[in-house]
Amino acid sequence: MTKLKQYLPYVLLLVYIIEFIALAINPIDRAVWFAENLPIIVPVVLLVFTFKKFRFSNLSYFLITLFFMFHTYGGHYTFELAPFNLGNKILANLNMDFLFPSDRNNFDRVGHFLVGILAYPIAELFLRKGWVNNKTTAIILGILAMGFWGALYEVIEMYYAVLKGGNSGAAFLGSQGDIWDAQKDMFLDILGAISVFIILGYYLNKNDNNYPLSKT
Repeated sequence: MTKLKQYLPYVLLLVYIIEFIALAINPIDRAVWFAENLPIIVPVVLLVFTFKKFRFSNLSYFLITLFFMFHTYGGHYTFELAPFNLGNKILANLNMDFLFPSDRNNFDRVGHFLVGILAYPIAELFLRKGWVNNKTTAIILGILAMGFWGALYEVIEMYYAVLKGGNSGAAFLGSQGDIWDAQKDMFLDILGAISVFIILGYYLNKNDNNYPLSKT
């Protein structure tokens, strides 16, 4: 069990790399694939090169990998065309038609909810680095950070769609005809961030005995 805890980040990285390579082959739209994967590749590289200076908890690495793999899957198909029949059927039974309409592919909406879980590693970074003094402040900053990122990403989507135009621009925007798509996406980003702390906030610790804060 100790060995598993020690090497879990390496295992998660390997699983992600395998998925990334497999889904980089013949995506539905190469321009959309590139635009969707660039925001993932950059943080992956940063996490690898900063690993020895700051090691997140295994829970944070699991949450990060979960979102990255979901997003990479969506980038291969374009989110609008991602196979998600079972997920759409489950969401239809929640009676939340305003957020998850039965006449659209809601894969992207689930993706925005999963964006929110990245608030946990952000809060962990703030707390363990000593940039804030208590868990409550770290949690609030984590939620605010994901709210800001959600809004920024919607602006990036808008500019890409305007500059690229055509099918690629529309596929990256992914509104699927919903005039409130951007607002709903931002709401789900924030809702995901709040939810991850409701479920896992107990495990957020200022002092993690398993991993050093940093090497200076």
